[in-house]
Amino acid sequence: THLIKDLQTKCMEIDDDLRWLIALLSDTGMRLGEAVGLLKSDIILDTDIPHPWRRLKTSGSKRKIPLVGASLWSAKRIKQSDLANQFAFPRYCNEQTHNSNSASAALNKWLRTHAPEGCVVHSFRHSMRDRLRAVECHKEIIDQIGGWSSSEVGESYGDGHSLDLLKKWLIKIINY
Repeated sequence: THLIKDLQTKCMEIDDDLRWLIALLSDTGMRLGEAVGLLKSDIILDTDIPHPWRRLKTSGSKRKIPLVGASLWSAKRIKQSDLANQFAFPRYCNEQTHNSNSASAALNKWLRTHAPEGCVVHSFRHSMRDRLRAVECHKEIIDQIGGWSSSEVGESYGDGHSLDLLKKWLIKIINY
């Protein structure tokens, strides 16, 4: 977690759209493609309609994620940026294209100089699961936060855990 906190600090110091993207991923467990395809309105509003320029990897990917720590900082910066543009990351997404491969290449290039060998942007998703385990978070909540599918049928029933409960666990990992 010290490495993640160090990277988050560097992101806040540089304070540009690439670092906002890393910060957003670091405390949410989002997939890169999900983050790149966000509209600014997605950050505040609940939308049940997938956007045509990006697809969801699984039905569990359609979810609400509380913003805490670096991801909250990032979301605020995104909302304040380029008010005329509806996309959170217009460098990589517009009405016609969604280029998470280019985002991945740029982010991984930066990470190579600031993180240990082998750390890539997707490592934030893996570390999210590990960070939640470290604070003894329940598997069902971990799966909901990360949008990971579960093999247990009963877990797909109902509305899932509340945003307040998810936020409680995310706050635990940023304070861990």
